[in-house]
Order: sequence, then C-alpha cells, then structure tokens
Amino acid sequence: MFTDKFQQIREALTYDDVLLVPSRTSVEPREVSISSKFSRHINLRVPIVSSPMDTVTESDMAIAMAKQGALGILHRNVTMNQQAGFVRRVKREETIIIRNVHTVSPETPINELRNIMRTKNIGGLPVVSGEKLIGIVTRRDLDFAGKDKKTVEDIMVKKVISAPDNVSIEDAIDILYKNRIEKLPLIDRTGRVVGLITAKDIMKRQNFPDASRDDDGQLLVGAAVGPFDLERAQMLEKEGVDVIVVDTAHAHNENVMNSIRKMRKLVSVDIVAGNIATAQAAEDLISLDVDGLRVGIGPGSICTTRIIAGIGVPQITAVSDVAEVAAKHGVPVIADGGIRFSGDIVKAIAAGASSVMLGSIFAGTEESPGAELIMNGRKYKAYRGMGSLGAIQTGLSDRYGKIGANKFVAEGVEGAVPFKGKVEEVLFQLTGGMKSGMGYVGAKNIEELQKNSRFVKITSSGLRESHPHDIRIVSEPPNYQIYQV
Repeated sequence: MFTDKFQQIREALTYDDVLLVPSRTSVEPREVSISSKFSRHINLRVPIVSSPMDTVTESDMAIAMAKQGALGILHRNVTMNQQAGFVRRVKREETIIIRNVHTVSPETPINELRNIMRTKNIGGLPVVSGEKLIGIVTRRDLDFAGKDKKTVEDIMVKKVISAPDNVSIEDAIDILYKNRIEKLPLIDRTGRVVGLITAKDIMKRQNFPDASRDDDGQLLVGAAVGPFDLERAQMLEKEGVDVIVVDTAHAHNENVMNSIRKMRKLVSVDIVAGNIATAQAAEDLISLDVDGLRVGIGPGSICTTRIIAGIGVPQITAVSDVAEVAAKHGVPVIADGGIRFSGDIVKAIAAGASSVMLGSIFAGTEESPGAELIMNGRKYKAYRGMGSLGAIQTGLSDRYGKIGANKFVAEGVEGAVPFKGKVEEVLFQLTGGMKSGMGYVGAKNIEELQKNSRFVKITSSGLRESHPHDIRIVSEPPNYQIYQV
C-alpha cells in the first residue's frame, strides 16, 4: 500500500523547469494579439489580472489595470461596505453618463455649494426647481463669485444647454464642442434631470481606447468574496461588479462547493472559483456552473502552504491538468502564482491558461495599497500573503482555515518588494515580453500559442544558462531585476 505510492509517483514541473521551443515563423511581435478570456463572459485585451490581496488591489489598482485593458480583483480583507465603496469608485472613474446626478436648488447657500463640491469631488451641478432643470453651476462660477453673491441663483448659468436622455455619445460630443461647454445635462420629456455627460469623462475614454469596459462604458472590475459570504456577493452584484472571485486556498472542499452552488443561484454575474490544482477539482467545480477556474496552490512568492502543509502541485503541471478538463467545457483557466518574468506568462498560457494572476509584480507599483519603505537607500513597498499572521490577525479574510479560536497557523509571510513605478509601465514590459515570446513560437494569437507551441524540459544547468551569467550587472533593465533571481 505504501510503496505503491512511490512506484507510481508522477513528476510535476513548474515554470523554471521548461522552455518553449522556437519555430520557423513569419510572425512579428507587433502583429500579435494577446486578447483572451478571463471568464466565460469577460474578454480582456491584456490577459493579466491583479491578485485580490490587501497589499495589491484596491480601487486605484483596479482602475489602472482596467484602463490598460487588463483587470483588477478587489481584495476582501475589509468590510462589505468598504469593498462596495471600492467598486463604486472604479465604476464612476470613466462613467460616460452619470445617472445618480447630484443637484442643488437656486436657494442653496454658496458655502453649502462649496462644501458639496469639495466633499463629493464634483466640478459642476445642475440647478433644479422642484425636479425641473433651470440652470447649472460649475466650480469656475464659484471661484469667480463676488462677496455679494449669497446663493446658487446669484452665480448659476441660466441658459442651460441640455440634451434628451436618449442622445448618442457622438451627438453629445458634438454638442459639447460646438457650444464650448464641459457639462451636458440629460433631461426627460418633463424637463427632469436624468443624467449628465461631462467632457472630462469623454476625454478619459479617448485617452484609453483599449480599456476593459462593460456595456455601459464603465471600467470592468472584479471582487473577491469568501466561499460562504453570500450576502457580500449579492451586495457586490448590486454595486455593479462584473465578476465575483470565490477566494479560498482550497476550493475542492465539500462545504465550499455546496456554498458555491448556493451562490450560483443568487447572483447572475460570472463566478470564478479557486484555488485548485487538479483535474478532478476542475471537473467537480465546473459541474457547479462556474465561469472560470483559478489555479495555484502554494506557488506564490509569499506563500508557505507547500512547506507548512506539505501539499501542492508545481504550477505549470497544475495549469495543464486543469486546462485539459476546462477546455472541454469552454471554461477559462487563470494561472495564479509563481510568475516572476514575462516569459513565465507565455509558458502559462501555452500550458493552457487563458490569463494569469499576479501579486508580487504589482505589489511594488505606485497604485498598490502597500506601505512604502526605504531600505539601504532603495524604495520598497510592503507585500504580504493573505495567509500571513498579519493578514489573518488584522483583517477579515478567512481564505486560509483557522485552527483554534485565538491561535493561527500561518501559511504565508510578510515582506517587501522593490518599487517599480506605475502599473502602466509594468504592463508595457509584461505584454512586450509576451508578444516577443509568441513571435518566436510563430503564434499570432493566444489560440495559436496554445495549439502550436512545444515545450522542452531543462536541467538546473539549463536554468543557470538562461539567466545572465559570468557578469556583474551594473544596469538593471525594467523587465529583469536581480532581486528576483
């Protein structure tokens, strides 16, 4: 019984164990498309997702990711209301038509108007009498208001240019341009304000033409929930979240699966389940009608699960095993953890992943919520695993099982990663590396990469040969940092 376990033992591999074989090709990297799916109904121009960790993804990160055509998954180590606030902020960032329009009356005092604009960060407000539009007041009107002006009526613009509620975006742009105005109220047949279009929001959209957006033109955003947090999932859907990620260290668990089955009946947005590492787990979770599978048990740079619990499957084998099953059902696979370089992303997708989820790479960016640190004259940002003692003790996450009422068995560590600048710059390097790798393979798109690529297994000597060697690096390129090796 016991010896059989070792006689039939299987070899499993991770990213450093393999390389992709270059092929004869006419494909240039600039011609490559990296568009792919994150879940059944969410397509991304950039198949890279930021991890739902409390030192990686809050609203700033989610906004930055979506603007670049990628996606951010908001962490859940906060209250439901705080997480809902993150979703609202992302959704309002590039709203072409603002529906919940703040208005003021002509009798509103100037001081109250100033306070509304400051606290709500609003640059202009329609003025209504009853529910009928009678004027508009902007921050510019307020700035130039004399001391003798007491109420909104004294400074508002009374000849308001408006448009019907069903105006097209193209017509709205024409109206804004021809009349040299920045805000266009939308009214219904009775003259009631039902929306607002601003030049600022239109410019944001034009500045990021490849952004990940929903059908209403708002940025896409995902959010993590606990496997048993059905109330949170429902609240997030009401706030407009586009995908819910069931966030647990071991989703192939009877209690977790029973809860996912209940969640599927309560919410209509896509549900991504994980984490898993086996083909059987994929079969069982797909039977629950999930829309994506998150793969990875223990590969993260801050995770100690494999050491503390003695379990796991090296990541590229885990990804390929799950993808073999998921592909038959049309369920996308997300490779979560273990990726250090852009070449690892190419390997993960060639092995069957549709997208990748990154933590440490984004933790060092300007948009991450981690604390900034200075060590030995170099700037770092805090990064910790959601199974670390700090995350478990100070937060609300139950991603990792708690053993005992007051004592915890950590499955992660706390550390710091070098500061890397803006998310936009990091994504440029990652996507550039992906396109280069696909060019070597001769793949114009993700489908061709998965179908036509071949792997070779390498030795430890091959890995050493792959990295810079026999030289002291004096200038670090942005896509290869010494600390990672």
